[in-house]
Amino acid sequence: MNHVPGRTISSHPPSAAQFMNPVEMLKCLYASRELIRQFTWREVIGRYKGTYFGVIWSVVNPLMMLLVYSLVFGVILKARFGNDPSQGNLYFAMNLFCGLLLYEVFSGCVLRASTLILANVSYVKRVVFPLEILPVAVLGANLFNAALGFAILLPFIIGYSLKFSLSMFLFPLVLIPLCALTLGLSWFLASLGAFVRDIGQPLAVFIQLFFFISPIIFPLAATPESLRTFMRLNPFTTIMEDARATLILGEPPQWEWWALVTFFSLVLMQLGYVWFMKSKRAFADVI
Repeated sequence: MNHVPGRTISSHPPSAAQFMNPVEMLKCLYASRELIRQFTWREVIGRYKGTYFGVIWSVVNPLMMLLVYSLVFGVILKARFGNDPSQGNLYFAMNLFCGLLLYEVFSGCVLRASTLILANVSYVKRVVFPLEILPVAVLGANLFNAALGFAILLPFIIGYSLKFSLSMFLFPLVLIPLCALTLGLSWFLASLGAFVRDIGQPLAVFIQLFFFISPIIFPLAATPESLRTFMRLNPFTTIMEDARATLILGEPPQWEWWALVTFFSLVLMQLGYVWFMKSKRAFADVI
């Protein structure tokens, strides 16, 4: 096993109050930034290790998904985003691809989190190692893959609208709640997966269900008005709607909903971090 630098851990574990401090959390992650970079790249390379095309599959896989979903929903079922009949299959495909890329970030991290500790037993038992960076590295790898997909999507968006909208510069704001929500759940599930090893089975079913109850293959406007408030309880609804608004429609996010979802996601991230940090000392005893 390659030597991995770690941090010295005091015999007196930090208090829960220290874990609840978001500044301390950021300082902890920043101190491990080099490890995060190394493990992120390991995730990117390791996913396609031994294949002929390597990282190229990061682009090919979502394109294949786009082709299948566009054929089924756009061509066969004649699904459309919005009520304008002049919007063709390209407009539907752009909206669908945008949703798929963000969903892949979320689902890829959450599913991987449930087995993350079990897959890195050597770092739990043999090395003084900041285990909390593992979900961060997985998130970084999935964001890298998504960035490749968005690099393909962007020329189509500009070509379709024949203009470059300044609202595109607001898109990174949409990633804040996405990353916070994903990271918070990943910390929870990574910890839980160390104690409950079969959590991955119901989680896979939930992720499939989550795909169809989130506005990925349809816009929020396509749902009955009586259900839209209920749909808004799903944070992914706001993330999806704001992503399409900034990238495709040339509009800013819905700031009220963005602020609410961002606050909720940041709180969830902090709670996930606290849960992970308080439970990780027991990992070596159960795996």
